[in-house]
Amino acid sequence: MLKRMWVILIILVIGLPLLATAGLRSWARGAKRPANLGVTNGQLAPCPDSPNCVATQSAKASQKMPPLTYAGSLSEAKARLIQVVQAMPGASLLTNEDNYLAYVFRSRLIGFPDDVEFYFDDAAKLIHFRSASRLGRGDMGVNRARMEAISKAFATP
Repeated sequence: MLKRMWVILIILVIGLPLLATAGLRSWARGAKRPANLGVTNGQLAPCPDSPNCVATQSAKASQKMPPLTYAGSLSEAKARLIQVVQAMPGASLLTNEDNYLAYVFRSRLIGFPDDVEFYFDDAAKLIHFRSASRLGRGDMGVNRARMEAISKAFATP
């Protein structure tokens, strides 16, 4: 009887977290990319009201960050930014157009997806960006920390 209780306890302690992780991973993998992403009239999609988004073009101060600046050509700036982003863990390039890049970042354990977009305004020599979680409401500051790291790495020669 005691041995059976230990087996049940071990199953509960080990098995339930594994099942929960597998369920969350499945939920995260099934999250679809929002249809409103991309550039429209020089603007990236606005951030939702949730605190899991940062953007250079946000009207909300808590979500706003400064754009990246560059000198030289758009192609040089784009190549540099691609190099910086590709060096980060969990980054997968989805779209590479003339003045637009789109990535999905996935968290290591569960694979939660975050959409990260860059819009190159070559006339102003600015790179606008938006980073937002596809799922949930909070992100424990992951999107802001990611964009701060990208901004710092891009500015460092």
